[in-house]
Amino acid sequence: MASTAPEPSDAALWAGLRRHTQARIGLGRAGSALPTRHRLELQAAHAAARDAVHSPFDPDVVASALPGVPTVRVRSAAPDRLTYLQRPDLGRRLDDIDRAHLPRDACDTWDVVFVVADGLSSRAVHDHAAPLIRATTARLSAGWRVAPVVLAEQARVALGDDVAHALGAAMAVVLVGERPGMSAADSLGAYLTYAPKPGTTTDADRNCLSNIRPPLGLSYETAAGKLTSLMTRARELGRTGVSLKDDSDAGAVRLPAAG
Repeated sequence: MASTAPEPSDAALWAGLRRHTQARIGLGRAGSALPTRHRLELQAAHAAARDAVHSPFDPDVVASALPGVPTVRVRSAAPDRLTYLQRPDLGRRLDDIDRAHLPRDACDTWDVVFVVADGLSSRAVHDHAAPLIRATTARLSAGWRVAPVVLAEQARVALGDDVAHALGAAMAVVLVGERPGMSAADSLGAYLTYAPKPGTTTDADRNCLSNIRPPLGLSYETAAGKLTSLMTRARELGRTGVSLKDDSDAGAVRLPAAG
């Protein structure tokens, strides 16, 4: 008689599934609560998320990782971290003094400005912003005019609109620390906007790449490939947002149009 393989235990089954996800699944229980080990892991993740939100942004960390690349430092209209968290609108506007000091020459027209914004995770920009900028600019053709990298403190995504408008840049790429979750406190987002206008541009006018954080998220090479593809198409079409799709993963074979 043929033998039957034993069914895996619940513990072995969940252990196998957990190898394929960062989600907290199959943790079990101790009475009516989580087992102590998983409870401590959850508390540690919560502490890491809080630290990511409140840890100060150090522009020197990013600037030192971009040797030979000119940088400019600015602040938003939020004077401190508490105000920034309570007043999102202030994080979307440049400090008036810093706006006046952004380098703009009447003869210069930049194709793109990279804005590194602390957002809700300074850890994310400290770790990932500079490698992504290097990987992206290395892929751009020689015809691209790239403005000095702007390092922005107490900044949200829409601050890039103000920066690009002040510099005269055709598009902005904002690299921002994303809201930390219980499994990721260092996730970087990249937001591309063509012809941004402060106070007018909306989220529907942007393209976003999220979860840039190797090795558990998007790699720098993958993110840079997607970003440069979007930037090139944005320059050709003169727009970003819902009317611009990321087709960098599309295969070489394309189906003919219907009809």
